[in-house]
Amino acid sequence: MAHPQTPRPHREWPWLVLAVALVCAVCLPLWQLSSGGPSGAGFAKWTPQRFGQLLLGPEQIASYCGFVWAAFILLQRYLDVRRQRRAFDLGLLPTEVGVCILPEDARLLQRRVEQQAAAGGPYILANMIRLALSKYAVSKSGRDVAETVRTQADVDLGRLVSSMATVHYLAWAIPAIGFLGTVRGLATSLTMGGQTQMEIAAFIQEATGHLNVAFDCTLVALALSLVLMFLLHSVQRDEEALVIDCQQYCLEHLVTRLYEHEPEHAEHMGVS
Repeated sequence: MAHPQTPRPHREWPWLVLAVALVCAVCLPLWQLSSGGPSGAGFAKWTPQRFGQLLLGPEQIASYCGFVWAAFILLQRYLDVRRQRRAFDLGLLPTEVGVCILPEDARLLQRRVEQQAAAGGPYILANMIRLALSKYAVSKSGRDVAETVRTQADVDLGRLVSSMATVHYLAWAIPAIGFLGTVRGLATSLTMGGQTQMEIAAFIQEATGHLNVAFDCTLVALALSLVLMFLLHSVQRDEEALVIDCQQYCLEHLVTRLYEHEPEHAEHMGVS
């Protein structure tokens, strides 16, 4: 069955791989030349203890919890989009060339759509078709049906956007948690200024450790936020494309096939 096709997100991945390859091919040799040493010399101080300090901490663990929570929500939304797209293959509307839908056929088609869509769960496309056929059975006007499809598409899109509020909050909260860790680390390092009994070397080492904690929290939180925002953007784009495809499907296979009786008898009565 022919149904609207939209560009899939995986078509963008080859361009991402090509962009990363080109940037690395140009920047890595320049970075090695500018460092004036072997490529691994800059990472000599990154011991396992340093990596543990970077990746583990109260703020980092809180950021991980928020990121995993948001990732599970986005995974559920992505799987639901794939399930919704199965409705295009159910044959909810006739797609043969030249087929017209009469007002007296609207109720029969509506029951058929409800029966076919009952097994797979609620579908956005099936609900849109059901409301459009119900409107056509009452008003017998193709213009009213088109307006119903447009209105329902706006409602479905608004519902999808509003139900993503938790993920939007987590995408904002993760960097905020990182900044809290930064404030904590800076505050701890500043409070050490009054400890005059400490030696200079010990003081510098202790203060540097707290500064590392401060900036590590922000680094991890911002990195997680970047990944989360990309996933959020991808899922939202798929959901918007789904609603647009449902609207286009209804316009092609429902609105353009509606038969409206011409009021010829009324015109003849007016002339006579």
